[in-house]
Amino acid sequence: MSLRINQLAPDFTAETTHGQKNFYDFIGDGWAVLFSHPKNFTPVCTTELGAMAGLEGEFDKRNVKIIGISVDAVEDHHRWKADIEKATGHKVDYPLIADNDLAVAKLYDMLPEDAGDSAAGRTPADNATVRSVYVIGPDKKIKLILTYPMTTGRNFNEILRAIDSIQLTAKHQVATPANWQQGEDVIITAAVSNEDAITRFGAFETILPYLRKTKQPAN
Repeated sequence: MSLRINQLAPDFTAETTHGQKNFYDFIGDGWAVLFSHPKNFTPVCTTELGAMAGLEGEFDKRNVKIIGISVDAVEDHHRWKADIEKATGHKVDYPLIADNDLAVAKLYDMLPEDAGDSAAGRTPADNATVRSVYVIGPDKKIKLILTYPMTTGRNFNEILRAIDSIQLTAKHQVATPANWQQGEDVIITAAVSNEDAITRFGAFETILPYLRKTKQPAN
């Protein structure tokens, strides 16, 4: 199954470092970030899991829960967590899904159906495509998908920036321009007339007939 933005995120139940979790129950009425890893005890992923742990408070502020997934067993996850804390100084308190049967990786279209049903004997290169980030909203729909190569560490500050945009634009009829940061001007969508824009946002700047900017609305 090929996943796209605005599709329902596939639900699943899996073993994690916090016990058995149902994904939809875990999300509840908030937001979630699911981010995947091809193998435990790999260098780039070790730095990523630690970086995410260091930013957990920022995700909490946005009502976003974090859950990781790696193609290995729970016992390996617990051992890996000690390495992550040693390497990065951050303790991983969010749950890590054990996907040693590859079920979730295949459910999320990160591995083909013929990949088998066991992580045993598989190398990180075999699982190279299990390097995705999914942002999922309270409606359980996928809002963002990012996939990275194994040699490129993910920028989780960018994911926070994207979440700020997604949450803002879900509430107001605006979009955010390239390189937008929290508090900067936003774009008024085409669905809003000039008259309605004045009512909604007050003053705005017309740069092109189809490009109008205004101050960021208050959340």
